[in-house]
Amino acid sequence: MINVFLVDDHELVRTGIRRLLEDVRGIKVVGEVDSGEAAVKWCRTTHADIILMDMNMPGIGGLEATRKILRFNPDVKIIVLTINTENPFPTQVMKAGAAGYLTKGAGSNEMITAIRTVHSGQRYISPEIAQQMALSQFTSNVENPFNELSERELQIMMMITKGQKVTDISEQLSLSPKTVNSYRYRLFSKLNINGDVELTHLAIRHGILDTETL
Repeated sequence: MINVFLVDDHELVRTGIRRLLEDVRGIKVVGEVDSGEAAVKWCRTTHADIILMDMNMPGIGGLEATRKILRFNPDVKIIVLTINTENPFPTQVMKAGAAGYLTKGAGSNEMITAIRTVHSGQRYISPEIAQQMALSQFTSNVENPFNELSERELQIMMMITKGQKVTDISEQLSLSPKTVNSYRYRLFSKLNINGDVELTHLAIRHGILDTETL
C-alpha cells in the first residue's frame, strides 16, 4: 500500500485529489493539511510514503516545506504540484530534493503514474515541463529574468507577491528583518524594478504568479 499525504491550501483541490485516489487500488490517502508549516509538523510524527505538495501556498510555501521535511525525513518522496511550468521553478524544486514535479492540469492517470513511479524509486516530471527544462539549456536566461534568482530569492519573491510583510517573512523563515530586506532589494536590483507592485506585475507577466490566487 502506498500511503499518500496531501498538502494544499485549497480545500477543493485536496478534496478532488482525495476522491480521485480513493478508488485506486494500492493507494491510500492518510492525511491532509493546508500549509507548509502544518505539513512539516505532521511529518515529524506521522509517516507517509508520498507527499503531494502544492508549491504556491501562504507562509513558507511548498519549496521551503520540502526542504525542511527532507532534512529530517530523507526517505519520504515528495511530488510538487504547481501551476508553474517554466524555469526556474522546476529546476529549483528538483534541487530541493523533490522526487517529482507535476502540473495541476495533469490528468488523473498521470497523477497515479507519477505516484507509482516515484514510489518505485524513480523521478517523475510532467512531459511538458521536462521538455521546457531541456530546451532551457539552449536558451538565454535573459528571456526570463527570474532565472537569475537563487532559491532563497525565489522563495522570498513568491512571499512578497502574496502580500506578506517583511516581519511575517522574517518570522516564517527564521531570518532577521534586515536579512529579508537585503534579499528584497537584491531582487529589485536583479530584476531592474523599483518596488513590490512592479515585482508582482513582472511575476504575472512571466506566468510566475497565478492571478486567480491574488
